[in-house]
Amino acid sequence: MSKTKKSTLDWMHRKLDDLQQQSQYRTLTETTLLPNGWLMRNQQKMLNLASNDYLGLSLAPIADQDYNHIQSSASNLVLPPDKGQEQHVPIGAAASRLISGHSLLYETFEQDFAAYKQTESALIFNSGYMANIGVISAIVGRGDIIFSDRLNHASIIDGSILSRAEVKRYRHGDLDHLQSLLEKAPAKAKKLIISDSIFSMDGTVAPIASLVELKNKYGAMLMIDEAHSGGVYGKQGEGLVHELGLTNEVEIHMGTFSKAFGSYGAYIAGDQVLKDYLINHARSFIYTTAMPPQWMVTLRKQWQTLRDEQWRREALQERACWFRNQLQHAGLHIGASTTHIIPVIVGGNEETLQFAKRLQEEGIAAVAIRPPTVRQQEARIRFTLMSVHQWEDLQWAVDTIITTAKAMDLI
Repeated sequence: MSKTKKSTLDWMHRKLDDLQQQSQYRTLTETTLLPNGWLMRNQQKMLNLASNDYLGLSLAPIADQDYNHIQSSASNLVLPPDKGQEQHVPIGAAASRLISGHSLLYETFEQDFAAYKQTESALIFNSGYMANIGVISAIVGRGDIIFSDRLNHASIIDGSILSRAEVKRYRHGDLDHLQSLLEKAPAKAKKLIISDSIFSMDGTVAPIASLVELKNKYGAMLMIDEAHSGGVYGKQGEGLVHELGLTNEVEIHMGTFSKAFGSYGAYIAGDQVLKDYLINHARSFIYTTAMPPQWMVTLRKQWQTLRDEQWRREALQERACWFRNQLQHAGLHIGASTTHIIPVIVGGNEETLQFAKRLQEEGIAAVAIRPPTVRQQEARIRFTLMSVHQWEDLQWAVDTIITTAKAMDLI
């Protein structure tokens, strides 16, 4: 590296040094997923309690024969042979859907998925992050107001900033605070209330029914991010909003296929006019290459499995309830979690890192979550359960967590 280039990048070294001093420095660790909720890291087998693969579908086997059958079926459905020439589902889309990257694979999936969500339409995005930043910045702008739960995901925060709308962050789940902010807002202003359904670092559940009441009272739109509830709630995994019977009361449904679905991508569901508007205004949809068409074939297979295998949702809830109760009974601080996301809140960064390190040495994949992902002095280990975790493995994990916590005087 030249001396000139090195000097112009010195500020990066200083910033990284600061992160190390604050115990906030992050690195990548090669990981290989294994069956039954295990993984391999640093040549050590660990129980995977740090994944979003809640239903264990990321390792659901799609044998070559099965995949070829799916691909052939999809080809016959949406890509019929032309003048005797054999057609195949392309590996890559090669362009945005508005240029030449639109395949009927997307369209048929979106139609079927909208029927599943009981909405008029659905639109596929390449990731949850791209969906949130694209949709929020398209829906509201200068002169509009966003009301966002203080613990909403970073993608919601970033989308709100990109929108240039005024952002009012209400205290987590505090309906009185939200109402006071809505009351002060100009009656004619376009208003958008946004909330996660399940909060990814706390495992708490949004008061969606009450949010519906407030949005109706003050003439606001409501957007619910079901990234961590999609696939987990509802008879066939339709999500928490559907389970509550509030589908028609929420203007913008957002969710991902990268967590309980064990796949990749994201969706926005709602009225047809919403889809049409986003196709014309959501920059993260307009200016990006479409998802690989072959991936849509895999996604449809994962979605079918998720709908058919209700036992996965039941097993997840049963394991999560037991795990929460065990940790809480032992005296560990799990916050207000009532879901499959279970934090153990430690406090300081260094102490949390040491706790995570000791658990990893014992064979538990425990990841320290530190600011800015969570608030200062609320660093934690975020445990997430999977439906495929074996009971004996979870019992061993609970015993190990409690024993380690006691040895560190955390309880």
